[in-house]
Amino acid sequence: MATLFISIGSNIDKARYIRHGIADLTAQFGPLQISSVYESQSVGFDGSNFYNLVCAATTSLDVSEVTTLLRKIELANGRDRSAKKFSSRTLDLDLLLYDDLVIAEPTVLPRDEIDKNAFVLWPLAELAPNFIHPLLKQSYQDLWDSFDKDKQSLWAIPFDWQGSDL
Repeated sequence: MATLFISIGSNIDKARYIRHGIADLTAQFGPLQISSVYESQSVGFDGSNFYNLVCAATTSLDVSEVTTLLRKIELANGRDRSAKKFSSRTLDLDLLLYDDLVIAEPTVLPRDEIDKNAFVLWPLAELAPNFIHPLLKQSYQDLWDSFDKDKQSLWAIPFDWQGSDL
């Protein structure tokens, strides 16, 4: 069984799509470890604030099967895959890590944005503070501690999971 970490984000009907995304991921992978939910300003475009979090799961699926499954969940939740990269979205699911795998296809792992975006690094450091980034050879907590927190505005929010089975 492989351990994977998935970044989850939404800035359209955020609470609804975050709940649906977690429910769909739970249905596919079983119980998840879930970080706090964070709110952040849009990065790379002018849009509504995002809700972001990271979850961890275990799976016997290979990387290609996981990425295909994540795309199917996004589409089932109204994601427009034809929209430009930096735009609003109902649900964004990104595979961050699959064990310590370092690959370029079918997706880049570890995901390049881990150490560049607070909305990915902070929740990942919360879930896996002592895990070591396979390329940077630093723990996620150390990466978060040294991250320039003035670079991106991000704050933890209380999140009401009511209506979901978590």
